[in-house]
Amino acid sequence: MNNLLDIQQLQQFDNLEFISREVVEGFITGLHRSPFHGFSVEFAEHRLYNTGESTKHLDWRLFARTDRLFVKQYEEETNLRCQLVIDTSSSMLFPFEKGKPSRTNKLAFSVYSAAAIIYLLRKQRDAVGLSLFSDEIGFHSTARLSSVHIDLLYNQLGSLLRQEQALLQKRTNTADVLHMIAENIHKRSLVILFSDLIAQENTDELFEALQHLKYNKHEVLLFHVSDHRQEHEFDFGNQPYRFVDLETGEHLRLSPRELRTNYRKAVSEYFEEIRVRCGQYHIDMAEADINEDFKHVLYSYLLKRKRLF
Repeated sequence: MNNLLDIQQLQQFDNLEFISREVVEGFITGLHRSPFHGFSVEFAEHRLYNTGESTKHLDWRLFARTDRLFVKQYEEETNLRCQLVIDTSSSMLFPFEKGKPSRTNKLAFSVYSAAAIIYLLRKQRDAVGLSLFSDEIGFHSTARLSSVHIDLLYNQLGSLLRQEQALLQKRTNTADVLHMIAENIHKRSLVILFSDLIAQENTDELFEALQHLKYNKHEVLLFHVSDHRQEHEFDFGNQPYRFVDLETGEHLRLSPRELRTNYRKAVSEYFEEIRVRCGQYHIDMAEADINEDFKHVLYSYLLKRKRLF
């Protein structure tokens, strides 16, 4: 699926759940439904009764009203808890055009990717939560299964696409946020982080926070979201440009040709250090180029999930 073409066609529907379904079904058909493991005390929702299974958790009151057999679903009836964490700082709005909302910037790519993963998680009866952050946590919900909860997550994600201007000059505080998330989600969760990794803190602080997640028995899948052509290759024309820092508003006029070689070297070394340290700490890191297919994100997620079971 080509991101730019298909998203431009689908966004007219303004329905993130519909878009996520189209993205996923364009990628894979028929997911294996994992067996359920136990029940908890907290009630979540219903599903239709399957002939031959235990009648222990049938909802007889609902049967009296509807004349149909439903089984109560519970929050513990899941193989996996996943916490989606999205960087919503201003740098994620790149490429940015003032006054015009984008459906192809890093934030939008992260939103559509997260929505597709939510769709996959729900197909497999896995619980999902969502955290949105910049310099602080803007929204946080722990992992749940219910349809009401999923609707809430889609609404939160959709609001990011409609309120991009409000995110201007929002800085990043990834390390502190990850420390808080590590202590406030269910033990042994899969944490999927979408970020461009353009942070105010140094890499030591970032990896202290990632280690905190690992120490608390969480698995981590880190998506490095970027516009590879412009941010890594510095593929701009040779005429002078005015570059604006979306987080501070500071700007600089320069000719890309004059520093392209040094820029590429510095960026390559920085992200190579992050990749090496991710390997050292057993953190899965995947590249997520906004100009590439969504399938790369979905493949990385499915491979990670497969290794967990």
